[in-house]
Amino acid sequence: MNEQAAALGSSGGQPSAVGRRLRIVLDAERVVDDLRRYFGIGLPPGAGAFTGGRFEHLAGGGDRRQVADRFTAEDLVAVQTLSVTVPAPVALDLLEGPLGAQLSELLRDIPSDIDLADADASVVADDSPAYRAWCLLEDQYKVGWVIAGKLLARKRPRLLPVYDRVVRCALGHPPSFWNDLRTALREDDADLHHRLLGVRQRAGLPETVSALRVADVAVWMAHPAPGHRCPDR
Repeated sequence: MNEQAAALGSSGGQPSAVGRRLRIVLDAERVVDDLRRYFGIGLPPGAGAFTGGRFEHLAGGGDRRQVADRFTAEDLVAVQTLSVTVPAPVALDLLEGPLGAQLSELLRDIPSDIDLADADASVVADDSPAYRAWCLLEDQYKVGWVIAGKLLARKRPRLLPVYDRVVRCALGHPPSFWNDLRTALREDDADLHHRLLGVRQRAGLPETVSALRVADVAVWMAHPAPGHRCPDR
């Protein structure tokens, strides 16, 4: 299993610092303003909102019932709002080829109506349909772990988080991100999950922005500017 695959796999019961690091971000005075700026809340059209603010909402969302179990052209555009592009051969295979058919079978077995904080550990285990879908995508030509994660986050925004190099750095290179995040969200009667929902409400974001996405954006906005070197571990 490669480094990035290990980052999504089982943690073996080792404690994670993810919850502590997320609480530091959420305790910062800037967090509400950061979220409002990212999603353009209170800003006039064209006033500088981030394109990623459209990731979950473009064309009604990737998890809406009619398209929840297949990848669409809108999904491919949506991930571009997060500064990545699916290579054209892979995009065509997702839309019209066997890759799309394989992923549709897996998506049908990945819950679309549950938050990660409420999910059983088996939902994100190494042998789960979610993990197998991630591995299948990650293995495609010039896709890799970042794009694979963003594609799945578009289809299951409540269950599967966006995970990229910025988040990995800010959260201390967690050895098992999906499981470490799930554990952090469930600690203390799901205190962190409820705090994320509370910050979402304070920022005036719609309920269609998941707790996972609130965490992702808050971390991303709080992280040092490009040029900051995050030490590999």
